[in-house]
Amino acid sequence: MDIIGQLITSFIATAAFGVIFNAPKETLVKCGLVGMGGWIIYFISEKYTGEAVLATLGATLFVGIVSQELAKFYKTPVIIFSVAGIIPLVPGGLAYDTMRNFVEDDFLQAISLGAKVTLLSGSIAFGLVFSEVVNQLVRKIRGSRTLKV
Repeated sequence: MDIIGQLITSFIATAAFGVIFNAPKETLVKCGLVGMGGWIIYFISEKYTGEAVLATLGATLFVGIVSQELAKFYKTPVIIFSVAGIIPLVPGGLAYDTMRNFVEDDFLQAISLGAKVTLLSGSIAFGLVFSEVVNQLVRKIRGSRTLKV
């Protein structure tokens, strides 16, 4: 039952951000599905491994690759799907806790949380860049195959 709640809320959050982001109306459901898929990958990976950074990386790779494919299929910019799709993965709550601990003079906890926020944010950036590299490699391979035929 917990997974169903995670699926529903991540879909709603991602689609709602698509509205705020002014994504075209016909892409909102697709944006929601991309974000939902990324979040459920993160949720399950983090739950069973306890590694939030690797779970974020895996989920971001999924979001990036699926965003690339949807953008090609629907002839829309990749950013529409990728930005909305990573919203559930952004460590906003941890960033807030980091700043709160700094204000409360709990510097050790603040630095610890800040390091985790930095690692999570870095894994999001790396995942999006790496998914673009995968996309370029796939294009190159597909292009070389069609030339040989």
